[in-house]
Amino acid sequence: MANIKELAKIPERLSGGHRLCAGCGASIIVRQILMATKDYVVASSATGCLEVATTIYPYTAWKIPFIHNAFENSAATMSGVETAYNALKKKGKITKEIKFVAFGGDGGTYDIGLQSLSGALERGHKFVYVCYNNEAYMNTGTQRSGATPKGASTTTAPHGKESHGKHQFKKDLTSIVAAHRIPYMAQASASNWNDLVTKSEKAFAADGPAFLNIISTCPRGWRFSEEKSVEISKLAVETGAWPLIEIENGVWRFTYKPKQRKPMIEWLKSQGRFSHLFTEENKSIIDEIQKGVDENWARLENLCNSTCKVA
Repeated sequence: MANIKELAKIPERLSGGHRLCAGCGASIIVRQILMATKDYVVASSATGCLEVATTIYPYTAWKIPFIHNAFENSAATMSGVETAYNALKKKGKITKEIKFVAFGGDGGTYDIGLQSLSGALERGHKFVYVCYNNEAYMNTGTQRSGATPKGASTTTAPHGKESHGKHQFKKDLTSIVAAHRIPYMAQASASNWNDLVTKSEKAFAADGPAFLNIISTCPRGWRFSEEKSVEISKLAVETGAWPLIEIENGVWRFTYKPKQRKPMIEWLKSQGRFSHLFTEENKSIIDEIQKGVDENWARLENLCNSTCKVA
């Protein structure tokens, strides 16, 4: 488990003064992840909210080497950097231990960058890929992505007379990544900081690729008051909308399980993107969402066999 006194001694690697929105989950996530190693770190980020708001020319909020990538190639770029590092280390030109981390939003990870990510994982590059998952293409105007949950209203899947918002359930990217048989992957939330930092430590220490899928609250896109960001992150965990799990060397386990999951209606009521569901014609969608979460929870429990207890 992470030690908060030791974490407090680690210098900040992402400075304040960036232009991410107040209440944005991405900056909280990045700061917590970069606390998880004392080694030198090189970071990359796909085009998205994180990149755009932290590197507005001629300024940067990054206190470590940082590479900006296109939407689709953050994992490919970091693969090349990691390969170059290994070559230079073999020749004796680099002696420092350096960690590599690639960041991408859900648009650049679930959709546009999936091919690049899959290739990097299959090749076995030793780096950490982090998806800060705000469940839509927030940087370009809240368009629906493969991570957008069923029923959410976005600019490209709006609610109205002909639609209740997005019709499909979100893509299960964590399971897709698990199929690559990499050493470590996990789902986390900034609300459970110790769980997130501990998983980040494991990811940086993994002997091969590691993947972190982290729910990232977005006050503007989800439509809630910015001061409730961490509270809503916690609600995602407590309702089962975002289970805290890890897969370590093929073994699935919950790292946290609520004593009793809260009903999904509490999660849906907390955000304006779901407000249209609370009408007579759409109330059946809430039941479908709850059923989907219950089925996913049961599936995860089946994957965690009787020897895989809560960490």
